[in-house]
Amino acid sequence: MNGTPAVPAGGGRTAASPGGDAPRTGSGEALEDLTPEQLAAQWEAEKPPAAGALANTASSLVVVGVGIAAVVLSIAMGLGTPDKPQPGLWPFLISCAMVALGLFQLIIGRHNRDAEKFTRMSTAPLTGLMTLAAMVALMPLIGFELPALVLCIIWMRFLGGETWRSTLLVSALVVVAFYGIFVLALRTSIPHLF
Repeated sequence: MNGTPAVPAGGGRTAASPGGDAPRTGSGEALEDLTPEQLAAQWEAEKPPAAGALANTASSLVVVGVGIAAVVLSIAMGLGTPDKPQPGLWPFLISCAMVALGLFQLIIGRHNRDAEKFTRMSTAPLTGLMTLAAMVALMPLIGFELPALVLCIIWMRFLGGETWRSTLLVSALVVVAFYGIFVLALRTSIPHLF
């Protein structure tokens, strides 16, 4: 190691260089001018704090619990045989793998130092899942256009941090593209307003 000093963390933000070439760090260095050691030090300084053993155990138990629930549901759907599978066979196999990985993480990986502490952004996947479930529930009632538009806006603006202009433009284009593909071109039976 050459002992290069770490680049101070800038809160994850980089400033554009005056010529518009490459983003610069808080100290004015272009990101492409940094050595791998300096980049690693910057990433280390900017990452969230490590989760403790309790958080690792809790997340492992959640994975095991969801996996066991999925195993029970897949057995209820019927497994069949490998040559004549029923609807529950593949979910059963995936659920068993999920339980095994959760147990592995619970036993072996609880001392893992790479896991990050839960922060405000840790709720983003849950928010994404809930909004997706709401879209699926609303589609049969009011079609896919409005729920898909609201879903795109929430995901892009509030989860992705995009600007309002790009959020509204891309969200509208996504809905129009889906309408063109699934309603006009493929003539699927997806519920739609227009």
